[in-house]
Formats: sequence, C-alpha cells, structure tokens
Amino acid sequence: MQITAALSRGLESPFSCEPVELDRPGPGEILVRTVATGICHTDLLFSSIPPGEAGPIVLGHEGAGVVDAVGPGVHGIEPGDHVLLSYRRCGGCRSCRAGRPTYCTTFAELNSSGARLDGSTPLSQDGKPVRAAFFGQSSFATHCLATVDNTVVVDRSLDLTVLAPFTCGFQTGAGAVLNVLQPGDASSFVVYGAGAVGLAALLAARDHGVGTIVAVEPVAGRRDLALKLGATAVVDPGADDVVAAVRSHTSGGSSHALDTTGAPLVLRQALTALGPGGALVAVGLGAPDVTIDIIDIIGGGKTLRGCIEGDADPYTFLPRLIDLYSAGRFPVDELVARYPFPQIGAAVEASVSGAVVKPVLVF
Repeated sequence: MQITAALSRGLESPFSCEPVELDRPGPGEILVRTVATGICHTDLLFSSIPPGEAGPIVLGHEGAGVVDAVGPGVHGIEPGDHVLLSYRRCGGCRSCRAGRPTYCTTFAELNSSGARLDGSTPLSQDGKPVRAAFFGQSSFATHCLATVDNTVVVDRSLDLTVLAPFTCGFQTGAGAVLNVLQPGDASSFVVYGAGAVGLAALLAARDHGVGTIVAVEPVAGRRDLALKLGATAVVDPGADDVVAAVRSHTSGGSSHALDTTGAPLVLRQALTALGPGGALVAVGLGAPDVTIDIIDIIGGGKTLRGCIEGDADPYTFLPRLIDLYSAGRFPVDELVARYPFPQIGAAVEASVSGAVVKPVLVF
C-alpha cells in the first residue's frame, strides 16, 4: 500500500515527506494507522545509521495509532484497537526470561538495524528498499508495521497525542526513578537536563514523595517549568557552580541523580555532587568516552549505572503510567507541543533549540 513517510538521508539533510510503499502485515505483524508520534533525541541521533550506509531511513519510535489490520498469528489485538508502540524484544533470551526485556541480547538488531531480523525492510520507494522497522515501527509515517511484542492496547477514550511520548521518553525518565533509583521521601533527587525525559523523572519523583528535587538545566523556560512541576530548586549551569549549588540544595550531596544529557562534563559533575552512598543513573546517549574519578566513587561508596527505557516492560509499565496520568499524578500535558506531520522540520528545530519540551507529530 502507498503511504507517506518522513525520510531521513543523513544528519545534515532535512526530513522529507514522500510517498513510499508499505508491505501488508506478515506473520506476527500489525498494520497501524498512525495518529501521533513523538520526536525523540534518539531519532535525531540515529538519522544516519547504520554509519556510512547509503539510502534513506524512516525513523520514529514513539508511535500511537489505530490498528487497521493484523497478520497471521496475531492474537489479542484486533482492527480498531487503539495502541501504543514501544521497543521490541525477542522474548526468549536470558534477559527477557528474567523480566528485563530492555537488555534483550538482540535489542540492537530488533530496534536500530534499519531492517527486520531477516534483513528485509517493510518499506520501498520506486522499487528500492528504504530502511525501516526502527524500534519495530518507523512511525514517522501515516501508517507503520508494528509487532506483537512492541504493541500495547489502550482504552479508546484516551488522547493518543498525549500518550505517544509515554512509549519512550516519558517511560525512560519515570522508569529510571520508579524502577531503578527508587528514592524515598527523605531522599534528594537531582535531574541533569529538564527535557522530556528529565521532567518525566521529576514528576515521578514528586509523586513518589521525594522531599528534595533539583533540576539542572541551561534553558530558563525549562527551569521555570521544572519549578512549576514540583522542583524545590533549579540550577543554571551557565551561571552557577553546578557541584557547589547541588551540594547546597541537597545538604552536602544528592542521594539520587539522573543524567539525561550524555555529556561527559555533566556526568562528572553529577558523580562529584553525589553524597556518600549516592547513586547516579545515566540514560543520555552522547560521547562514548567519559573520564571519571574512580577514587571518589570508591571512597564515597557511589554507584553509576546505565539504564535503557527506564528498565521498563511496556506491557506492565505503560498501564501503570497511564493510571498515574489519569489520576492527575503524572501531568505531562503541558510538556507536549503538537505539530502537523508535514511540519516535522519545524518540530525538530524546536526540539533541538529547546523551545519546546516534547514535540509530537499529529496525523
């Protein structure tokens, strides 16, 4: 079938909305008419993967929509269902069997290879393959093919435009707090970067009863929003000594922290600003090489660990987040800025500049 998709031809090229051909759903696949999809930093980071490989790719991995058709072997999901699309997992490796699907041994192949596991792609243009199947969806398109293992059915009364970012950005931030750090009411939590991931983490910490919440963020509007959403203090890294300011706001050092930036300097600051026994979780993708003070980590009994998708299983965690949202305890509505799909270029620009927190494309 012919659809319209936003093609990326590299980091330096703008997204281009063009007609492409999409396969009908095969075994285990689900045809989804896209209603909304969030734009995530990961989409921009992967806009030229695999490195050096020629040809366009269709990205998008925070999809939400309505099921149009299902392929053979699909059970429990039917045409007309409203669904959220998250990441894929194999379901059979040691990590998946242990309930840790974010660390599936084939995570990269399933989510960021630009193809199905068999090397095929569901998209083509003028008879030539277009890299797709990004996070099992490639939802920067009017329709996409998802799979049973990354599709979550939700109530039809819910606003899919708001829920789309739950599938990655909000899940990552909230999951890092609720599933990994698990701070208590006497804890101090610092988030480095008050974007979509960081503010979702802040909201989760606030709902979790954390008493001291600090946001470190260079954009003034985002600092103001962090205060509005429950931060007890904010730090401007462009004007303040970050480590000294964090220590001041947390009575000598934070007990828990989250880095969403992936910037080596910020990671070092976050580690240094931890109090004795403090824990830092890193979720931001950035420079692969970071210099840290191992003596400080050992001497302070500090912990640094990575985290993918908030260590969350979407089948159970997305309904949990949706319940919090429906109860007014996870108020993410004002984080979302809506853009018509053809305005994807403007949405990306607003995201990169920090003008909006979470751009969502609406179809």
